[in-house]
Amino acid sequence: MATNGKKSKKKIIIFSILAVALIALALIVFLGSKKEPIQVVQVEKVKRHTITQLVTATGKIQPEVQVKISPEVSGEIVALPVKEGQRVKKGDLLMKIKPDVYLAQRDQFSAVLAQAKAGLTKSDLEYKRVQSLYEKGLVSESEFVSARAAFESSKASFAQAQASLNQSLENLRKTTVVAPMDGTVSQLNSELGERVLGTVQFQGTDVMTIADLSRMEGRVDVSENDVILVSIGDTARIAVDAFPDRKVNAVVYEIANTAKSKGLGTQEEVTNFTVKMRVVDQGLNLRPGMSMTADIETETKHDVLAVPIQSVTTRMPKMEIKEGEGDGQRGMVMAGGGTGGKRAENKPKEIVFGIENGVAKAIPVKRGISNDTYVEISDGVTEGMEVVSGSYKSINRELEDGSKVRVEEPKKAAGKPKGEGA
Repeated sequence: MATNGKKSKKKIIIFSILAVALIALALIVFLGSKKEPIQVVQVEKVKRHTITQLVTATGKIQPEVQVKISPEVSGEIVALPVKEGQRVKKGDLLMKIKPDVYLAQRDQFSAVLAQAKAGLTKSDLEYKRVQSLYEKGLVSESEFVSARAAFESSKASFAQAQASLNQSLENLRKTTVVAPMDGTVSQLNSELGERVLGTVQFQGTDVMTIADLSRMEGRVDVSENDVILVSIGDTARIAVDAFPDRKVNAVVYEIANTAKSKGLGTQEEVTNFTVKMRVVDQGLNLRPGMSMTADIETETKHDVLAVPIQSVTTRMPKMEIKEGEGDGQRGMVMAGGGTGGKRAENKPKEIVFGIENGVAKAIPVKRGISNDTYVEISDGVTEGMEVVSGSYKSINRELEDGSKVRVEEPKKAAGKPKGEGA
C-alpha cells in the first residue's frame, strides 16, 4: 500500500510540472505573437515650392464713387426726367421740387427789403440833416444821438431784409436738383408727384443714387486676425458669382482703421475690418451689389522648403519621471529639457513625422507661410526627406514617435492612349 501512495504522489508532481511548463509555453507563444501593429501611411518628399499666402473674404461689388441724392428743400416732385440705369452728365436736371411756396417767400422778402430800403433812405437823410445842424450848434447832442441811432437801426433792418431775401432765393434755387457728377442712376427710390423732405432740418429723403460704374471696387470684411496680414497694394483675385468662369484682378487700396462688430456682448460676437480693392480689369459688366469672394495675396516666397499642409500636426511634449537631486524627491522632467514645474514649456509642439527604417520619427519644425496645399518649413527638415502626408487620422491621432509604419505605394495613374508619352 505504501508503494502505491508514493507512486501517486510522484505522478501528481510530474503532472504539475508539465502543467506549469505548458502554461509558460502558452504565455511565451502568446506574448511573442502580440506585436505592435504596423500602420499604413502615405509619404511625400520635402521639396522646394513657391508659396503665396492668401486671405480669403466675402463681400459685394460696389462703385468706387457714388453719391446719394437728397433735396435740400421739402416739397412735391413736379419733374423727374431720369430713369434707373440712365447715364447723366454733371449739371443735368435730375428733379424739380414744386416752387410755389418758395416763390411766395421770395416775393414777400422782396417787399420787406424794399420797405427797409425806403426806411434806410429816409433815416439817412434825417441823420445827415441833424448832423449838419449839430455841427453848427443848432441842435442838442441828444437829438444828434437819436438821429444816428435811427440811421443805424435802419441799416440793420435793411441788412436783415437782404439776408432773408437771399435765403429765399437760395431755397428757390434748390428746388432744381442737378447731377453733381458724370455717372449712372444706379438706384431710383422716388416717383413723380411724391412729396420729399429736405436735408436742411431733417434727414432728408434718399431719392436716387448716382454712381460711376466705370470705376468699381470689391468691399470685403476681413477678420481681426487676418487684417494684420493685408497691406495697401496687395494683389487680389476676385471671383464674382455672376461670372463663375472668370477671376477679376484687383488691388487693395484702402483698409479700415476702425472695426465693425456684430453680436456685441454675445458668444457670436464677430469683429471685422472693411478692405476695399480697386478692380483693374476693364470691359466687365459689373453691377453694384454683386456677391463676390476675394483671395488677397498677402505674401509670396519663392524656392522655399515645403511639406503638405496636412503633414504638420501638434503633440504635447512627453514627460519623464526622474529622481530629484539633493532632497531625494521625485519630479517630472520634460524629455526635451526643463522641469515639469515650468508650465510655460509644457505647450503643444508642431511636428512632422519622418520615416526611418520603417519607423515614424517625430521631428519638431518651425512653420512659415502657407497656401491651400503646402506650408513653408523654415527649420527642422531637409530637402528630399520623406514625411508622412496621410492619412489624416494617422497623422493627427494614431502616429507617435517610434510607431512602426508601412509606406503605401502610390496608385498608378490611369493608362494613357497610345501615342502619348509616359
